[in-house]
Amino acid sequence: MAPIPLLALSLWCTALTACDLRARRLPDALTLPGAVVVLAYGFAVGTPIPALAGAALLTLPYLLVHLARPGALGAGDVKLAVGLGAATALGGAPTWTWAAVAAPMLTAAAALGTLLTCPPRLPRPRKPAAPGHDSPARNRPRALRTPAVWAFPERAGTLPGTLAHGPAMCVASVIALAAGR
Repeated sequence: MAPIPLLALSLWCTALTACDLRARRLPDALTLPGAVVVLAYGFAVGTPIPALAGAALLTLPYLLVHLARPGALGAGDVKLAVGLGAATALGGAPTWTWAAVAAPMLTAAAALGTLLTCPPRLPRPRKPAAPGHDSPARNRPRALRTPAVWAFPERAGTLPGTLAHGPAMCVASVIALAAGR
């Protein structure tokens, strides 16, 4: 990929990564127009078939995972796969393959790092209250009670065990394209 389109893709990925890390969402206002621009670029440079094939081949497994386990992979990641699949396919089959394999590996590495630095808390077993006595846990304010599910302390209120995958998709794609130049 030429330097100017690679720079544009990098800027798009930077905006997507910032949104995904901050709001844990990939907005349609960024994913869909970006995918259209990447596909249009594929048509403009005379390689529409690789762009369309790369988009379809990356989007299909992401869509299947999303449909099977919506909590494991968001719809924004599926839409992002359209643009990034097309972009990396324009770099050739090895570039597409490297990016497609590296993205889940980067997310897995981030998950492992998160677990090692901030292991999930298990709820403490509660002793039954003695007859005639109220449970001390019941007298504490609700915010101070131990959660009933695994939770990361810094992510209270979010789904436990979820991790943004969009940044890994973006990093893997940009690095694959830059290395394939």
